[in-house]
Amino acid sequence: MRVNRKIIEIDEERCDGCGNCVIACAEGALKIIDGKARVISDNLCDGLGACIGDCPQNALRIVQREAEDFDEAAVEKHLEEQRDQAAEQKLPCGCPSTQIQSFSPASGCQEANIPKTMAGSESALSHWPVQIRLIPPTAPFLRGADLLVVADCVPVAFPTLHRDFLAGKAVMVGCPKFDDVQDYVDRFAEIFKTAGIKSVTTVVMEVPCCSGLPGIVNKGMEKAGVQVPSKQVTISTRGEVLEER
Repeated sequence: MRVNRKIIEIDEERCDGCGNCVIACAEGALKIIDGKARVISDNLCDGLGACIGDCPQNALRIVQREAEDFDEAAVEKHLEEQRDQAAEQKLPCGCPSTQIQSFSPASGCQEANIPKTMAGSESALSHWPVQIRLIPPTAPFLRGADLLVVADCVPVAFPTLHRDFLAGKAVMVGCPKFDDVQDYVDRFAEIFKTAGIKSVTTVVMEVPCCSGLPGIVNKGMEKAGVQVPSKQVTISTRGEVLEER
């Protein structure tokens, strides 16, 4: 039934797709589509505006217009479908890019054979895959790990990522602007529930679209009901560490 009521409106010119509003929407009414936040269905939005304060670009506002009435039953069904999708998501069979692999660190002899001119330039990657969407919460390399969550532009901008951040950590790479934010939250929640993560470091770029990633990690932690020692690092577009906190 269509009624005249309050509902969220998104200014696409202002929206940078950071995903903060998606995390803040308890009803799951918002989603990042083509780099912009969208209301996926009017009947999922209660119009209360809990997401507004989380938008760094002031791209959200409450308007009064004709829309489908808010439907709590539809919200419950929608959230249940999201949970089921996250739980049932499996790695595609037969694709080399999704096969779980763990790499042993170099032995003392192997390290001794690395020329001094190349010291520090070898890969510190300890496992595969690395994309957030491809790593199952049960991956063996996550158990008891120090976790490094990296926005996928960081390795391009920051030349010494392996040496300064990756060594000794399990890494997960993704983009909060183009990927499914709610899937990220659910995946991190399962990881924090089951893997016994010891610490988490989130490394993002200074650009606005990266700003949602630390919030996604924290939201996953909250959903899991755990507290893990955390650090956030911001990298400039010129590859410099701007902030650590």
